[in-house]
Amino acid sequence: MNLLVFSDSHRSLSGMYAAIDRHHPHQIIHLGDLMEDAEEVAAHYPKLPFCLVPGNCDGWVSAPIKKQITLEGTSILLSHGHRWGVKSGYGAAIADAQAAGADILLFGHTHIPLCQQLESGLWMMNPGPARSSYGQIVLENGTITCTLHPV
Repeated sequence: MNLLVFSDSHRSLSGMYAAIDRHHPHQIIHLGDLMEDAEEVAAHYPKLPFCLVPGNCDGWVSAPIKKQITLEGTSILLSHGHRWGVKSGYGAAIADAQAAGADILLFGHTHIPLCQQLESGLWMMNPGPARSSYGQIVLENGTITCTLHPV
């Protein structure tokens, strides 16, 4: 399964369209700021599933700020990151992901791309701002491959 991860699009949609057309993903994850961007892109790909969480710039929305999903037997915890205080460190986000039994932790907010696997096995990804980068996750035969791509 091929996933693309975007965050902090802030009305910069062209990179998302280009990445989707380039990689032909099975699923899109958008980590907020701005959810309406992801909704606009989703309207152009009606058969492509999108999973969204709001960010600190999304105003008052009823969508949950954190979600845990399972794809191909892999548990993914996702949130924009502002409530975890990721600009000051990743400790709260990592603790939450480990408590939830997640295999992958996804967040945005800092506008700093990050893709790394911790000694515990937990993968962490911040795809960076959608105007300049995005993440790709491939789930295949129980293996997780995470990469960052420039727009």
